[in-house]
Amino acid sequence: MGTLSMRKNRSTTSMLVLLSTLFILNDRNSLVVSADNTRKVHIVYMGEKQHSNLKLITDSHIDMLASVVGSKEAAVKSMIYSYQHGFSGFAAMLSKDQAKMIAELPGVVHVTRNQLHSLQTTRSWDYLGLSTHYPSNLSHKAKKGDGIIIGFFDSGVWPESEVFDDEGYGPVPTRWKGHCDSGQLFNATADCNKKLIGAKWFIDGFLAENKEPFNTTEKPDYLSPRDVVGHGTHVSAIAAGSFVSNTSFKGLGLGLARGAATRARIAMYKVFWNVGPVICSSADLLRAFDEAIHDGVDLLSLSIGSFVPLFSDVDERDGIAIGAFHAVAKGIPVIAAAGNTGPHAQTIQNTAPWILTVAASTVDRSFPTLLTLGNNITIMGQALFAGKEIGFTGLVYPETSELVYPSFCESLSFNNTSVDGKVVLCFTTVGSRAVLTTAASAVREAGGVGVIVARNPSDMLGSCGNDFPCVVVDYELGTQILFYIRSARSPTVKISPSKTLVGNPVATKVADFSSRGPSSIAPAILKPDIAAPGVSILAASSPAYPFEAGGFSILSGTSFSTPHVSGIVALLKAIQPNWSPAAIRSAIVTTAWKSDPYGEPIFSEGSTWKLADPFDFGGGLVNPNKAAEPGLVYDMGTNDYIHYLCAVGYNDSSISLVVGKVTTCPGTKPSILDVNLPSITIPNLSKSVVLTRTVKNVGSVNSMYKSLIVPPIGISVSVRPQTLIFNSTTNRVSFKVTFTTTHKVNTRFYFGSLTWTDGFHAVTSPISVRTQIIQSYTDDN
Repeated sequence: MGTLSMRKNRSTTSMLVLLSTLFILNDRNSLVVSADNTRKVHIVYMGEKQHSNLKLITDSHIDMLASVVGSKEAAVKSMIYSYQHGFSGFAAMLSKDQAKMIAELPGVVHVTRNQLHSLQTTRSWDYLGLSTHYPSNLSHKAKKGDGIIIGFFDSGVWPESEVFDDEGYGPVPTRWKGHCDSGQLFNATADCNKKLIGAKWFIDGFLAENKEPFNTTEKPDYLSPRDVVGHGTHVSAIAAGSFVSNTSFKGLGLGLARGAATRARIAMYKVFWNVGPVICSSADLLRAFDEAIHDGVDLLSLSIGSFVPLFSDVDERDGIAIGAFHAVAKGIPVIAAAGNTGPHAQTIQNTAPWILTVAASTVDRSFPTLLTLGNNITIMGQALFAGKEIGFTGLVYPETSELVYPSFCESLSFNNTSVDGKVVLCFTTVGSRAVLTTAASAVREAGGVGVIVARNPSDMLGSCGNDFPCVVVDYELGTQILFYIRSARSPTVKISPSKTLVGNPVATKVADFSSRGPSSIAPAILKPDIAAPGVSILAASSPAYPFEAGGFSILSGTSFSTPHVSGIVALLKAIQPNWSPAAIRSAIVTTAWKSDPYGEPIFSEGSTWKLADPFDFGGGLVNPNKAAEPGLVYDMGTNDYIHYLCAVGYNDSSISLVVGKVTTCPGTKPSILDVNLPSITIPNLSKSVVLTRTVKNVGSVNSMYKSLIVPPIGISVSVRPQTLIFNSTTNRVSFKVTFTTTHKVNTRFYFGSLTWTDGFHAVTSPISVRTQIIQSYTDDN
């Protein structure tokens, strides 16, 4: 199973008891709840345990429960789990009144209802409120995206995957002008169907630039739409994969695999080629844009980025910005990745205001892996380890001379340490997944049987292949393990297979690797726009991918948060076919969650955790069901984007090339602050600034919205008018926002928000303001 199953016999081993403090299980709880409609499972949390006597802790829990349910016998019958290792508390069957009574007892921190979960392999869709069990959500209203065509620019597709099954599909939409191209191990007639309706490949631009022959023997790839690296198959499955039951990665994340828009059609444009790194050419990208626009896609999903320094919006070497402009001008939304060079500021990619840029967050799922040290201390790491348990075996840390730096995971040396048959502990300052595979390879080559990697807290995991355990812990836990190694005569460790934990208490975070704003091209344009799940996402893959199992893999990156939003955009297009790309972006940004779906705060991973802000997650975490009914939208068209290009300072000839017609900027340079975005970012406030926005009513015809302002620290914000009135003759209203700073020095960005509400809708624009008394000055001392 993908979760830890608890037996009815409560006399479990100590390991299972420890894990029961963290796992609340569907199988067991669903049976209990269905048997008693008057009482429900509640979690009674009592904080840190007061002593180490397990029996006394359990007895105290039973005594507390007995005081409410009437007797010890009733308490034992009601009790489900007694939490006694990581913290103190218990789970029990309680009525609402009983839960309230216990909540008022001394020592109880809080009592909460158990959350029942239906595990999904891309858990994110239930997490985001698109469960298959609720007919009122966006997926059902949009008929699962039926009739919508999503174009993907990626590494190709593995057509045999079950996620491309077309059973029950009707004819291909008649407006579709695309087709499938045959090539190496890809037969257009046999491999495409009513689900996968387009598959093309573009390599000429790459071949023209590549000085070396394209050697598909040394670096396997196919001169066809077929996907060798699994990336394109993965992203298309996340956005629009068909239902596939009982899927997992070696038992982890067991459940139902599906995309957001399960009935949408897929068109793959292969532009990436496996030549060591997987790369693509801007020329091929632009050709793909050209083809896709012609073919009739409804939206484009690009899990593609570049690196700082960025090319300008009008530089054809970028490929994405210019191609996306043409697509958006024709009503085709373009959704693109924020990049994976976080958590540093100003690393955001795909910054053009006509692109919907997606950051990566975690979901409420993790893969805890139990480490039991020889002194009987247990530590919960994280891993994708589905092999057999590593029984107690030697545990070593490769000590180095005091005169040199410690041995890091990425440069392990075993000159003075025997690791044969042992588990190795190492530390790293690098957050990339490559460190795991590098360390695992070095340890395996030296005869070791596992590696424990201590690093800055992060949810970036990966399989190390051949069921070799590479377990991640943070520096605090790593230091505890190190102290044990240094104090024990013969240190040992046992590594248990990873389990699947879903729901509370797994917190939502913006991933460490997710690139951050502000934009290095135009900091007044908020980027990213939105965040979506992109950590440990299980979806279909290519059998040629080395870390694939049963046709599926677990991957992390903004590459995989992007198709989450693409799938949601497909659903929105299905119910609102006349909305512009800007209107769709506005609906997504202004309705986003600022806290997670459980109401808990969203944090931002980095060297230290902090609350997420607009440069981490834009408007917030995407909220599909709210985005379907935004109330108001900040709409834009080609003229608005020309306004932006002129405001940034691009010359007329460059703008004309992008727009495709002769364009002349006004004599007075327009203000970039007046670009009609669903966000407000002022990077250089010194004196009072007034900016303008216009909203379009897409809700009830007769509506009245009032403003609510949360000003950034030290910033005065006022809105005129404070009330917006819409009726049958007025569906667009403009307003002005005035900003004044009280700061007397250059500051960092401070954050706030402007919300328009009619009592039902809450249309929220994130605000980011930086005071700059001295302009264009970097104060990093």
